[in-house]
Amino acid sequence: MKFIHAADIHLDSALHGLERYEGAPVEEIRSATRRAFDNLIELAIDEQVAFVLLVGDLYDGDWKDYNTGLYFVERMGRLRDASIRAFIVAGNHDAASQITKHLRLPDNVTLFSTRKPERVVLDDLGVSICGQGFATRAVTDDISQGYPQGDRQLLNIGLLHTCLDGKPGHEPYAPCTVDGLRSKGYQYWALGHVHKREEISQDPWIVFPGNIQGRHIREIGPKGCTLVTVDGGEIVEVAHRDLDVMRWSICELDVSAAETVDDIYEQVREGLQSALDAAEGRPVAVRLVLYGACSAHLKLHADRERWIQEYRALATGLGGAGIWLEKISIKTMPAISTDEVLERDDALSGLLRAIHDMELDSSVLDELADEMSVLRQKLPAELLAGDDPFDPANPEFLKETLEDIKELLVNRLLSTENRS
Repeated sequence: MKFIHAADIHLDSALHGLERYEGAPVEEIRSATRRAFDNLIELAIDEQVAFVLLVGDLYDGDWKDYNTGLYFVERMGRLRDASIRAFIVAGNHDAASQITKHLRLPDNVTLFSTRKPERVVLDDLGVSICGQGFATRAVTDDISQGYPQGDRQLLNIGLLHTCLDGKPGHEPYAPCTVDGLRSKGYQYWALGHVHKREEISQDPWIVFPGNIQGRHIREIGPKGCTLVTVDGGEIVEVAHRDLDVMRWSICELDVSAAETVDDIYEQVREGLQSALDAAEGRPVAVRLVLYGACSAHLKLHADRERWIQEYRALATGLGGAGIWLEKISIKTMPAISTDEVLERDDALSGLLRAIHDMELDSSVLDELADEMSVLRQKLPAELLAGDDPFDPANPEFLKETLEDIKELLVNRLLSTENRS
C-alpha cells in the first residue's frame, strides 16, 4: 500500500518577483501551482496510491472567483474515479476559504473538523488517520495535545499544520514538540506549513514535505511531495518526488580570479548553464550574485548598467527550457586593498576615512524617511507589495543606500589612485 503526503499547495498563488521581468513567460508563471498540482494527481494515479494527504494551505486565502474551487473539485473527482481517497486539514491560509460553505466536495474527500481532532479508521487498510484544521488564521495553541493515542492494532497517521518548535521565516502557528508527537504512538506524522522539505524524525516518521511549487527566490531547489510505501503494516520507504514545473535558484559566483570583465562574463555563462542543467528541463528563475575582490571590479562598476543588461541578454540567449534573471547583485570589491590606503597619511586616505565614518543618526533618518514618504505615495502598488517590496521610506533601505553610496565613492577614489 502507498500513500502521498503533500502540503502548502497554495493553488492559484502568484509567483513573486518574476512577472515584472521583460520576456518572462507570464502565463506559465501564473499557472505554475495548478500544473504542479496536476502532477500530484498524475503521480497518485500512476502509483495507484490508496489515499492522498493534503496538510494545510491548499488555497492562498479566499478565492478571487469560483474557478479555483471548481478546479480543485474536478481534480478530486479524478482521484475518486481512480478509487483514491483524499484527507485534508485546513491551514492558516485556508481559514478565509469559502470552499466548505459553497462547494460540495466529492465523497472520496474527508475534510477534518476545525473544532477538535477527528479520527477516521480505514478498516480495509488497517490505517487510522487523525487530524484537525485551523478555524482561524492564527492558531497559537498546541492542538496536537488533543489528538487521541494511537491504536497498536493499526498504522496511525497524524495530519498537523504546524511550525513545530519554531522555523525561521514561518509564523508560530500550532506549535508543538517532537517529544509531544512521539508520545501519541503514531507511526507517521504528516506535517505542513514549512515550505522546505525536512525529515524531522524516522522513529516515528515526522515529515515536512515542503510545498509543491516554489513561488519566489526564498523557495529554491526541487519542490514536490512525499511518497510513502507500507508493507505488512509497517512503513518501509519514504521518498521525495518532484512535482514543480518551474525552479528558483541562487547563482553565487566568486569572481576573485577574474582579470577582465570578459572573464566575469564567461563565469556568468557557466554559472547560468549549471543552474539550467540542475533544473532538469524546467524553466528556472535565477538570482545572480557576483562577489569577491578582483581586478575587473572598477570597470564592472563603471559600466554597471551595461553589464546587467549583458547578463540578462546572456540568460535569454541560453537554450533549453528557459532561464530568467530574477535579480542581479554585484557585490565585488576592488583588488586594491582599501585598508592599505587607509594606513597612509595623505589626502586620499583622509578622504576615505571620512567616507567610512559617515553615518546617519536617528534624527537624519527620520527627516529622510519623511521626505521619501512623498515619493512612496507615487509608486505603483506592485512595487510596494510582495515578498521583496521596494520601500524608499524604510530606514533600513536608507542605511543600505548610504552603504552603496559610500562604496561608489570609494571605488571612484581608488580608480583615480589607479590612474595616477
